[in-house]
Amino acid sequence: MHGIGYTMVGTTDLPRALAFYDPLFEAMNLDQCWRDERSASWGKADDEYFPRFFTGYPFDGDNAGAGNGTMTAFLCAPDLTDQLHALALRNGGTCEGAPGRRPQYGDGFYGAYVRDPDGNKLAFVCYDAAMPS
Repeated sequence: MHGIGYTMVGTTDLPRALAFYDPLFEAMNLDQCWRDERSASWGKADDEYFPRFFTGYPFDGDNAGAGNGTMTAFLCAPDLTDQLHALALRNGGTCEGAPGRRPQYGDGFYGAYVRDPDGNKLAFVCYDAAMPS
């Protein structure tokens, strides 16, 4: 079996990260699969092979600085992309690119970009958004 098992981004404040991520993943119909005092993950609780997304305190105890150029992209329909972008901003995120078409990435590419409260960059994207008539 090959594929992505999980992605993890660091946080300096787990309760704040949970307040940011829980509503996003709920809107994407993803379950909280793990939570302890150091980290949390979301995915499909009944499918251990479904890729999971984690946030938590760094294992080595160092600061959880966000890496510039590092980003996790979630595939979504355009209407959900819009909803997730707005939800992220309401829950402490910052805009890194408003929802819209990005023709430089392909005719059907539609995306939105945010940073979480720790500065980690996320994208919500669709590769085959219908062209407006």
